Formats: sequence, C-alpha cells, structure tokens
Amino acid sequence: MSELHTRCLDVFPDWLRTLPKDATELSAILESDAPASTKRYAAGALNYLFKSLDLIPDGIEDLGFLDDAFVLRVAARQAATEQGADAPAIIGHLAEGAGLIEELLGADYARLSKYVTGLRSGAARGRTVDEIVDDATVRGAFMGELTAWASGYQPPSFTRDDKTLVKLTSFLSAKLPA
Repeated sequence: MSELHTRCLDVFPDWLRTLPKDATELSAILESDAPASTKRYAAGALNYLFKSLDLIPDGIEDLGFLDDAFVLRVAARQAATEQGADAPAIIGHLAEGAGLIEELLGADYARLSKYVTGLRSGAARGRTVDEIVDDATVRGAFMGELTAWASGYQPPSFTRDDKTLVKLTSFLSAKLPA
C-alpha cells in the first residue's frame, strides 16, 4: 500500500463521519456577510447533497457519500482561492482536504474542479444556487432540509482497502464530464 493510499484510507472515514457537521458549518456562510461568490460556491456544494444523480450514487457502500465530501472540499478550495485570507474559517478548514483529493485523482482532479465550478449554476430539487443565495424564503426552506438531512445522516461503513480507492478513482474517472 502506498503512502498516499494510507493517508486516504486514514482520512476518508473521518470525512464521511463529519459530513453533516461540515455541511452544517458551511451552510452558515449562506446567512453571513461573505461575498456573493463565496456563498455561491457554498450553495452549489451543499445543493449537490440533494442531487438525485450525483457522481457516485449515495447507496453505493463505502463510496456513496465520499463524492459529497469531495465536492464540499473542492468548492471550499475554489472559494478560498477567490476570497483569499478573508475566507471564513470553515472554508479554510475544508479547503485543506482538497490537496489530498488532487493528489489521489491526479489528472482527473481538473475535471472534478470544473464539475464543482459548474455546480454554482446548477439546481437540485427544483431550486437553483441563485435562488438559495438571493431568496430568503428559498434559502430558509433549503436550510431546513439541510438540517433534517444532517440529523438523519448515518455515516456509511468504509473498507480500509486499496480496492476501495481503486473503485473510487474508477467511478470518478468514468463519471466526470470531460
């Protein structure tokens, strides 16, 4: 097992365990005085949690929510890059994980980053990122759904095996748009 794989297998179960906390903390940005672009990164990543067709279906054992954790971190990195030192602490915290994702995915990271950038103009459950950011009623309903999701989330099992990482990288390589 490579040193990179060891680090991934050590960290990814924690990301699955903290996913609802990470999402809830990131959602606070939507009600803050953060720049609109930072709010759009956060809203796009959080709205991804509710996409019916995401990169890795949530029901797939070991991996189903790992793409969600990846999206939060990549969006945070993008927001941190744009906002710089003034980025909220949760952005900085989540952005730190994007380096490990980039290292694991190699050339496919650019495709994931592009995909995450596109989420800022996406929609899920009939609501767009712009509506979440700009409409207090839509944002309130979204925050309620996010809170309900976070309270009902059960971290999936994660098998600490190189084969799990092979499945993960294969899935993302096949599903990410060119």
